[in-house]
Amino acid sequence: MINILSGIDRTSAGLNAERIRMDVVSQNIANVNTTSGPDGKPYQRRQVVFESVLNSQLGGSGIPGSEAQTIRVSRIETSSRPPRMVYQPGHANADPNGMVAMPNINIHEEMIDLMSASRAYEANLSVVKTARSLALQTLSIGKR
Repeated sequence: MINILSGIDRTSAGLNAERIRMDVVSQNIANVNTTSGPDGKPYQRRQVVFESVLNSQLGGSGIPGSEAQTIRVSRIETSSRPPRMVYQPGHANADPNGMVAMPNINIHEEMIDLMSASRAYEANLSVVKTARSLALQTLSIGKR
């Protein structure tokens, strides 16, 4: 049997991956001023790492690169960038010199990452809408 909507499976995986990416970026933005987490250290930036998965069960055409691929979240890694030190002598977490370790999160970088994830999500959603429209048009051919 031919699966007309096989592309929707891969697109839905992309939608899920981009949703997770937007959630992680939102957490980074929300914690831009968190100076003390559960471990007593400032919040560390997190970033999503994607991986491509080949679906070999759909292969068989013999053409290199024709295997179906899906995207998924491989892991969420924590940044190794050191915290930025800010002079705030009255802060509860200030050291004796008045320096406070703040998360090294660039809000502009996070906003660009959020916009990129949002646009990728919209593109995947557009593919789903187009596939649905094509499937409905294909079904309407049989009605004539």
